Amino acid sequence: MKNNLLSKRLIICVLSVLILFVFSMFMISCYEHDNYIRVSNYKINTLVGLVKNKYPEVSDKEILNILETSEDKNSYFKQYGFDIESDSLINDLDSLNKKYMIIKMVTILIFAFVIFFAIVIYNKKNNNRIDDLIESLKKIDKVNYELDLEDSVEDKLSLLKQDLYKLAIMLKESSINSLNDKLVLKESLQDISHQLKTPITSINIMLDNMINDDDMDIKTRNKFIKQIKREISNMSFLIQNILKLSKFEANVIEFKSRKVNVSELIEDSIHNVDNLRDLKDVNIISNLVDCSVCVDKRWQVEAITNILKNALDYSDVGSEIVIDVEDNKVYTSISITDNGKGMSEEDTINIFKRFYKGKNSNSDSVGIGLALSKAIVERENGIISVMSELGKGTSFIIKYFK
Repeated sequence: MKNNLLSKRLIICVLSVLILFVFSMFMISCYEHDNYIRVSNYKINTLVGLVKNKYPEVSDKEILNILETSEDKNSYFKQYGFDIESDSLINDLDSLNKKYMIIKMVTILIFAFVIFFAIVIYNKKNNNRIDDLIESLKKIDKVNYELDLEDSVEDKLSLLKQDLYKLAIMLKESSINSLNDKLVLKESLQDISHQLKTPITSINIMLDNMINDDDMDIKTRNKFIKQIKREISNMSFLIQNILKLSKFEANVIEFKSRKVNVSELIEDSIHNVDNLRDLKDVNIISNLVDCSVCVDKRWQVEAITNILKNALDYSDVGSEIVIDVEDNKVYTSISITDNGKGMSEEDTINIFKRFYKGKNSNSDSVGIGLALSKAIVERENGIISVMSELGKGTSFIIKYFK
């Protein structure tokens, strides 16, 4: 309906002028008719008065019958060359007719000029608005999205302006996002380069030593081989997690959510860290309740596993990690608490940033596991938070909202 506002306004404008024109012509015709009657009656009244004075025997009734009849029994004026069907016998009526013909013609010309002028102004205004739109498109083409496209008129051009404004906003946001993505990519590449530079350098040094020293004893050679394997494992873990995190940020991973018992998530996650738990002799205590969440099991197990690995890294040998589950009408929460080294306030603020390593973190840590856990949990309508105090341990809380 709004798309027809332009045509409707033009039609209303033209109709208004035409109605005014017809009304004006009607008023002029009425005034002309009144003048004809006035002049005719004045002449007839004068003529009847003369007849009555000269021929008093003629009765008023006879005179009225003559005036009211429309029959032409005997045209007296034909002998003087007047046709009473077409010629006016009164000069005043001829003058009035010419006067009103001129008035009507002038009125027609005035209204025609008004309509023409209105159409010209209307077209000029629309052409100016179209020129503004063309200039706006040129600005957008030059990556200038600061446009003034406000318009108080609601018509097709106004709707086009609104769409153009929306397009400019979308392109501006896309440009900003593209720039941000480039900055993120740049930072990521720098971080990855930095993270890989140290193990690659270490591997190269050890390989060079092994290649250049043919007499290297077996014990030292085996030590280098184990260190190289360890560095390669760390690099593999880093690259895999970076690829996973990049996929999350690019939103290309499709989650297959289904109803999963929370105890299954926790048991599978604990199983993934069995070797590290046995190595540090840490006891994991699970206080479970019977509840379920709708998530992608594989990814959530990975998120919880990363948190458990972090808890084990910060825990002392022979200590405990407690897993508590709470279920209510709003959310289901999983809290993982250790009584290890704890973290500073600065660490708790930045711990979920990728490649961030806490002050008390393990030297083998690459600082990407918790960032990946946060991305996974948030994709499932959840949140993850941390509370910690130096020397007293750390708690990670995952909440899955219903």
